[in-house]
Amino acid sequence: MGKAENRSGVDARLLELLACPLTKGQLTWDEARSELVSKAARLAYPVRDGIPVMLLSEARSIDPEREGRPA
Repeated sequence: MGKAENRSGVDARLLELLACPLTKGQLTWDEARSELVSKAARLAYPVRDGIPVMLLSEARSIDPEREGRPA
């Protein structure tokens, strides 16, 4: 694995360029669930086989309080 990749196999430079399709805001990486999280939209986008699935229909709704994340 190259130094530009994280454990998901997603290129770290790609993660810096991605934005939430709903809010156009920043995403954070949740390594435990292999998801990109939009705190503003309260959505988590899956990463499958190293490929971010940035579709609203594939996103999982999250509750930051239940997930242990600050709002």
